[in-house]
Amino acid sequence: MSITMIFLLLGGLGMFLYGMSMMSEGLENVAGDRMRRILEVLTSNRFAAVGIGAAVTAVIQSSSATTVMVVGFVNAGLMNLLQATGVIMGANIGTTITGQLIAFKLSDIAPFILFIGMLMTIFSKKRKVSKIGEIVLGFGLLFVGITLMSQAMDPLKENEQFRSFLVNFKNPVVGILVGTIFTAVIQSSSASVGILQTLAVLGLIGLDNAVYVILGQNIGTCITAILAAIGTSANSKRTAGIHLMFNILGTTIYMILLGIFPGLVPIIESLSPGDAARQIANFHTLFNLSVTIMLFPFASLMVKLITRIIPEKQSADAVERKLLYLDERIAQTPAIALSQTLKEINRMGKLARDSLQLSIEALFEQNEQKAEKVLEFEKTIDYLTQHITTYLIDFSGMDLSKNDLKVMGSLHHVIIDLERIGDHAENIAGYAVTLHETKDDLSPEGHDELRAMVEKTMEILDKSLEIFKSRDKSKLQNITDLEQEIDNMKKDYIKNHIDRLQVKACNPQVGVIFTNTVAALERVSDHADNIAFSINIE
Repeated sequence: MSITMIFLLLGGLGMFLYGMSMMSEGLENVAGDRMRRILEVLTSNRFAAVGIGAAVTAVIQSSSATTVMVVGFVNAGLMNLLQATGVIMGANIGTTITGQLIAFKLSDIAPFILFIGMLMTIFSKKRKVSKIGEIVLGFGLLFVGITLMSQAMDPLKENEQFRSFLVNFKNPVVGILVGTIFTAVIQSSSASVGILQTLAVLGLIGLDNAVYVILGQNIGTCITAILAAIGTSANSKRTAGIHLMFNILGTTIYMILLGIFPGLVPIIESLSPGDAARQIANFHTLFNLSVTIMLFPFASLMVKLITRIIPEKQSADAVERKLLYLDERIAQTPAIALSQTLKEINRMGKLARDSLQLSIEALFEQNEQKAEKVLEFEKTIDYLTQHITTYLIDFSGMDLSKNDLKVMGSLHHVIIDLERIGDHAENIAGYAVTLHETKDDLSPEGHDELRAMVEKTMEILDKSLEIFKSRDKSKLQNITDLEQEIDNMKKDYIKNHIDRLQVKACNPQVGVIFTNTVAALERVSDHADNIAFSINIE
């Protein structure tokens, strides 16, 4: 094989892969947000999940992209493992569309398709037309790449050494390994099948050899989801594991079938005699469709098995100090970016609320262990503050609606308010430790007043967090009334405290803790008020 042939082959492969990527990205840009919404909303039924997985993959022309989205949705809590299994099965069916398109042999008109795509991409001022142009351009590049690869490999028809190498694919193990490794390297089963079709059209490989390579290609395509699941939740790893398990089981089933029924290959060949590319596309479609039908009834068992293989790590603090609803995949999904951010902030609000409650308990009980737990809560709140803010900054550059951008802007202030509530909880926990160490205590009157103020503060905080979660403006007046009541309590209680100091009814050092705690609770009510009224931006 000459240097020129190698360069031509690599150039054709590069153009083919780039065309696939451009077509997939263009399709995702045109229909991606809609497809993601469909994936998020309509997968509650397992049968529907298979259909949606197939449809979405057929539209965006990439089972890898669909599976990576599913991994992200599972990691974000939008989809459970059983739903994800259905979508993955459907994605395996949808990905066969590319092979069927390639079998139409549009290479002769590929330059014209390229020209049309170029005109739409470069000269159209409409964004949607330009994106459709990218799809057309990618489609044309795909077939030009196939033409170049065909030209590069054409001389190999006379090369006995290369033909002898391809004969090895008759060995099922060799064929599966080659298909798996090559597909894992280029991370696209569609592209891998397309290259196999090119070899078949040149007469270098027959369907009897190609079937085992196709089985391996279905295993190799799992590498993308596996890489996407690194560093995510256990459920996300299980999603990638189910994808791998499904394709390995399918390959095993077909290995047995091909051994028992060797006439299966001739039957598929007879459906499109003399059309090697279509024969490969048909086997690829048959494999994924039939394996889905066979394994679909066992989806629940697959979920149970993968849950045992990949158990949840039992480490509460480690799980807590991480984002549950936001990750890099969500950061590339404008359609659900806002809803996922709100979920993460609602979670942060609950942590801030629980931290404050724990700090109050630590103060009244002089409980050092509870005070230490508040410090752990504070570390988590600080972590969430930093990382949610980073995502908010990233989201500001997204193509969101004006209302969504306004809401995103208001969330910066909500995060600051929640972080400050965490700080006040930490301060109150510090006062609890001081009382524990000095063996001092509040006066009975101070106890009663603080308990009354705590009750009102927790009430306004709970109601504010609920308003923020429900986005219900009708309850805002109640927040205003509560906030004013707490302001009055602060004034009255500090005046009462000064009166007690004058008659020496309380310890001055403990008095400082009392006044600081009253001030902290009043500031918490102010932050709660801010959180509730942040929804007025909508």
